[in-house]
Amino acid sequence: MTILVTGATGLVGRHVVDRLLRAGESVRVLTRNPARGGFPDGAEVFTGDLLEPGSLVSAFEGVGKLFLFPQPETAVEVVDLAEQAGVRRVVVLSAAAVTLGFDTGYHVRVERAVEESGLEWSHVRPGEFMTNMLPIWGPMIRESRTVRYPFGDDLGSAPIHEADIADVAVAALLEDRHVGNAYTLSGPEQLCVRGQVETIADALGEEVRYEEVSREEARDILTAMGGFAAESADLLLGFVDYDGSEGGSDDGYSDQDYSELMKPLPGYGEATGKTGRTYAQWARDHVEDFR
Repeated sequence: MTILVTGATGLVGRHVVDRLLRAGESVRVLTRNPARGGFPDGAEVFTGDLLEPGSLVSAFEGVGKLFLFPQPETAVEVVDLAEQAGVRRVVVLSAAAVTLGFDTGYHVRVERAVEESGLEWSHVRPGEFMTNMLPIWGPMIRESRTVRYPFGDDLGSAPIHEADIADVAVAALLEDRHVGNAYTLSGPEQLCVRGQVETIADALGEEVRYEEVSREEARDILTAMGGFAAESADLLLGFVDYDGSEGGSDDGYSDQDYSELMKPLPGYGEATGKTGRTYAQWARDHVEDFR
């Protein structure tokens, strides 16, 4: 039985492909640009785009299970095509924001499309990725060994290693016991910005300075960097909320509610019976990205 992995060039998708191949599964990947994929030997590569469902017909032939990257605009059409082709199980890459009540549209629409199809389903709902800050802090550390960012000592969420997300996704694809479950995931520890920077420095074996700046200064810095940093600045710095509305809106959560929501979440242990990878492990895994 072939497993189709969409979003296969992404942070999670690449790990899913590798793990499935190591497990001896027949793996097919979907990509808009096969020449840039760099997929491992053994993966069958198909060209297609989730935003163009008609391009997926041949990719679904002979597929029994699907790892679905979220594209709410076409989710219903994609799931319909999968069902018609004989797919019987779908694992959705969703977001912890669904569980926590912050996302009532984007990922929810994808989850609902799968649940209403009648196919077997599991939802993998990660919170903040450890690697989210790599395209922002990476250039800073490489260029000056200094991170200029706000929120230095605020105790934030418990970010998760992308490999842990893939672990749960692969388990849900391969093991029947996960059908009908939604796993809300985080890493095993809360760590403030200053602590994350210190952990990266330890992995490098070099001093990395942390310089506290205001949100406004940080937005100027990220905007000047361009790319992902500029595109994500307002969301990362709290100027807008998850849904794009102006940040700081009254969403019904008290400071105590937020404190509870930022604590480590249980889904990784529930799905795997293991403890998730630490930030120190992530920093070691990515140390060359900071050289």
